Amino acid sequence: MKSPVASSSGIHSHNLNPSNLNSNGSFLAGMQMPDHSYDINPNSLTSSTTGCTLSSSPNEEESEQRVVFNDVERDQNPRNLAKEHIVKLPLRHRTSRHEGKPSVVEYTLRDLNRIHTFQRRITEKRNQNAVSRVLNHGHRHLLEEKRAENEPDVSSVLPGHLMGSLKSGVSLGSGEYFMDVFVGTPPKHFLLILDTGSDLNWIQCTPCYDCFEQEGPHYDPKGSSSFKNISCHDPRCALVSSPDPPQPCKGQDQSCPYFYWYGDSSNTTGDFALETFTVNLTAPNGTSEFKKVENLMFGCGHWNRGLFHGASGLLGLGRGPLSFSSQIQSLYGHSFSYCLVERNSDPSVSSKLIFGEDKKLLAHPELNFTKLVNGKENPVDTFYYVEVKSITVGGETLNIPEETWGFTEDGGGGTIIDSGTTLSYFAEPAYELIKDAFTKRIKNYPLISDFPILKPCYNVSGVDKLEMPSFRIQFKDGAEWNFPIQNYFIWVDQEVVCLAMLGTKRTAFSIIGNYQQQNFHVLYDMKKSRLGFAPTRCAEV
Repeated sequence: MKSPVASSSGIHSHNLNPSNLNSNGSFLAGMQMPDHSYDINPNSLTSSTTGCTLSSSPNEEESEQRVVFNDVERDQNPRNLAKEHIVKLPLRHRTSRHEGKPSVVEYTLRDLNRIHTFQRRITEKRNQNAVSRVLNHGHRHLLEEKRAENEPDVSSVLPGHLMGSLKSGVSLGSGEYFMDVFVGTPPKHFLLILDTGSDLNWIQCTPCYDCFEQEGPHYDPKGSSSFKNISCHDPRCALVSSPDPPQPCKGQDQSCPYFYWYGDSSNTTGDFALETFTVNLTAPNGTSEFKKVENLMFGCGHWNRGLFHGASGLLGLGRGPLSFSSQIQSLYGHSFSYCLVERNSDPSVSSKLIFGEDKKLLAHPELNFTKLVNGKENPVDTFYYVEVKSITVGGETLNIPEETWGFTEDGGGGTIIDSGTTLSYFAEPAYELIKDAFTKRIKNYPLISDFPILKPCYNVSGVDKLEMPSFRIQFKDGAEWNFPIQNYFIWVDQEVVCLAMLGTKRTAFSIIGNYQQQNFHVLYDMKKSRLGFAPTRCAEV
C-alpha cells in the first residue's frame, strides 16, 4: 500500500498549525466530557442511576456464549444474515473534568505496566494445568447444553450493521478511546473504554465499595429488569478467573465471582452476570433503529481500581469468548472495524466502531491486508498477532535480526495490534535500530537530550512544515503499512516533538498502539484471519 504522504526521498512532511494545539501549547490536552445524561429515545431511556453481590480473582478459559437479538423481522435466511449485519457503535476519546495537565510520561508508564501484565498472562496461561476446568469432559458437556439454550434465533436479525461513535480524549495522560453503550432495561447510558487487548466487558456497579471516579452514576442492577446473576454452579462461571485461593460454591443462588487485572494495580472485582445491551442497528437502506442484545455476559464490578477515571468500565474486544465481539459474532458475522480520530481532535469529532461487513471499507482503494496468527502455545488467545518481517526508515530497510519478530520458547515474543496501548513498542534490538536510524537521518532540528523516557526528541520552534524520515512496517506476507508523521512523532508541547515509540525486552512482544493507528480504518476479519488497514479521515467515517 502506498502512503499518501510518502515520497521517493523517504522524507515525510507535516504542517505545524498552532491552532491545533490547546491553550497549554500541547496536543495532549484534555477535552470536555460530553453530557452524560442524553437519551437514545426520551420515551424509553434514562440516565443511569446507581447492586450485585460478590467475591474475587485471574485466568480465563475458553468456550462460547451466544446472545439474543430481539424485536426484528423473522423472514430472513439465517445463513445469509450473519454475513450482512454490521454493528456501528460510537467511539469517543476519553475526557475528564479533572484538573492537571496530561503527561506523556504518565501514560507511557501505564503502557509499560500494561505490557508487563500481558507477559504475566502469557506465562500463567502456559503454566495452567493441561486439564483445565473448561476442558473437563463433564463440564464441557454442561457448557454445550448452556450454549444450546441460549443459541439466538438468527432468523430474527434484520440485514444491516451495528454502528456506534468513537471519540478521542487524552486527558489524564491515559491515551484511550471510549464509546457510548446503553445497558439494562430501561437502557441507561455509560462510557466504556475500547480495548482489543482484553476480553471481559465490565461496568462499575452499586454497591461500589472501592471505585474510581466516573462521569455520571454507577450502574444499578436493581434498576434493571433484564439483569441476571450467573450462579457459581453455572458452567459459564468457568469462563472467568476464579479467586485465589478458590472459594467454595455453597449454594445454587451464590453468584459467580470474577477478578480481572490489567497491571499498574488496575483491576476489577465483582459478580459475573447477564444483561441486555441496546445497540443501533443500521439497515442496508441507511435507516437505523435501536435493538436489544440479550444475555450478554459482563462483569458487575464492586471493587475497581486503576487509570480508568471518567469512564464507567471497559468493553473488551479481544479474541476470547467473553469479549463483546465474540459474544455477538453469530449476529453480525466474524468481523469488526474501527477508525480512531486524531488524538488532538475537537471533542465534537467522532468516528465509528462497526460490527459486521463494511462494504465501503472493503471497496477502499488503499485497503491492505496482513494475516492474523496465533501466539505460541496460545491457540485461542486474547491478542491479535501479526507477523512483522522488517522496518523501513527513510526508505532504508533496517538490518533487524529475523528472530526479533518471532515467538520465544516461553510463549513470549511476536507482535500484537492493540487499541488499549497508546504508543508503539518494539522488542530489542529492533527499537534501538529504529531509534538510531531516525537520529542518524534527522539533522535539521536541534536534538533535545534531557526529555524523560521518549527519545529522540527535537526542538521544532518556529517550524511551519515538519519534515521527518518516512516510517513503514513490512509484514511477512508482503503487506506494508505506511504511516504519516503524526502517527510516529508526538508533540509534547508547541516546540518539542519526540519519536512515539519505546523498546521492550526481547522476551516481550512488540505492540502497534493506538497512536500509530489514528486516521486508519482498521479491520479485524476473524473468518479469514486477517487484519486490514486503510488510510482514512476517521472524522468523516
